[in-house]
Amino acid sequence: MSAHAARRQERERWDARRRWSRAGFAYLLLIFFSILFLGPLLFAALSSVKTDPLAYPPTLLSPQLSPANWATAAKLGREGANAPLWGGFAPGADVNVDVTYFVPEGTVAAAPTATVPRRRPGGGLGAVQQILYAADHAVVAPVVEVGRRQGVHGPEGATGEFVTYRVNVTYEGEGPKIDRLPLDVEAPSRKQEFVSSTLPPTRLERLGLVASFQAVTPGALGYLLGNYRRVFTEARSITTGNSLFLRWTWNTLVYAFFRVIVALFIATTAGYALARLHFRGRNLVFMLVLFAQMVPLQVLFISNYLVLRDGIWGLSSLWGQTTLLNGLPGLLFVTALNAGPVFIMKQFFESIPREVEESAMIDGASYWSRFSRVVLPMARPALGALVILSFQGAWNDFFWPLVVLTTPEDIKTLPIGLLTFRNVYGNSGDWGLILAGAILSALPVIVLFVVFQRYFMEGVSYGGGKE
Repeated sequence: MSAHAARRQERERWDARRRWSRAGFAYLLLIFFSILFLGPLLFAALSSVKTDPLAYPPTLLSPQLSPANWATAAKLGREGANAPLWGGFAPGADVNVDVTYFVPEGTVAAAPTATVPRRRPGGGLGAVQQILYAADHAVVAPVVEVGRRQGVHGPEGATGEFVTYRVNVTYEGEGPKIDRLPLDVEAPSRKQEFVSSTLPPTRLERLGLVASFQAVTPGALGYLLGNYRRVFTEARSITTGNSLFLRWTWNTLVYAFFRVIVALFIATTAGYALARLHFRGRNLVFMLVLFAQMVPLQVLFISNYLVLRDGIWGLSSLWGQTTLLNGLPGLLFVTALNAGPVFIMKQFFESIPREVEESAMIDGASYWSRFSRVVLPMARPALGALVILSFQGAWNDFFWPLVVLTTPEDIKTLPIGLLTFRNVYGNSGDWGLILAGAILSALPVIVLFVVFQRYFMEGVSYGGGKE
């Protein structure tokens, strides 16, 4: 091989290494930003299944993510209500829970005390609802010892015995099925240290003296998705008794639907008029649209609020409403008119060659026919982006719903409802339910973006890249 050929081959190897290095750096950069932006969402999703989000030391992987615990929860759910998926406590239940303690040398092992507490699940919004208590139907048998072995425990290597006790709870006679069976197992002294149980307890209270189970027969899905179930079942309307989360979701869906419809109608018609029609003051109108886009929403807060409070200067009394506060029509009135979508559609319509419309004009098509039958079908990418942006904006809208929708709880939208969750459950550290609600509220927007992402990317490029 000549020296020239060798240098050329070495040069090609160098170029190949440089290309792979650049590609590797680009992928590492993408992975870094993916973790950076998706990390909080992933952390929230993992934390939303925890029954005790305040457990210390904090861990990313909770017992609820263990498949072995799912199988145990299914077995206990079958014992409690013959329901391995969602568990419960029903007539004929015969539940056995083993609890193991470490008893150091020199200490006499004694059986713990087991009780089914009359404990209301959660609090806040569900505190006023009448519920059934498992304590009214449960019969707790005397705790018996079922195992004992010598061993070493703890970082200091303390020697002693591991003693296992069995707690038996039955449901005798007839009665209603109850959603959960709470259980407290209290050790006779702190020298007898809790080690493990059939299912990990929800929390260890009183410095480890009491192993407290929120639901000892949860079933597999109830154990993993208990907080998600609580989101729907625990927070209920005081007036109707219906699930507030479902009501908030429905309100948000209705609000987002009509806001998308209004935004599509106004943006397409106004954008087409500004792009194609020639009328006096067109440039002035477009400048006003740009100006409206630049004005912060909070600047118009007081004036818009007064307009809503007075029912648009009394016009709302024509259809029997003295005010537009605490209603979705008022919320739509102040949020649906947005200059941004008009700007996007104007830019897109200007990118369509005029020859397309001129051909239709020769065939005798009117302005409306050219708009509805020629131009609008070609605007699907921009319309897709507009639908996603409008839906996302309405779904996550917080400021105006917080101002307009104040009472009762049934009329609120999902973001304001989550704020209610934060105020009610956050004070007691019940963050699992709040995070579960937040994850559920994010799902529709994620699904919408995944389904329409092609139209979204095309539409945004049209809106921002006009020649």
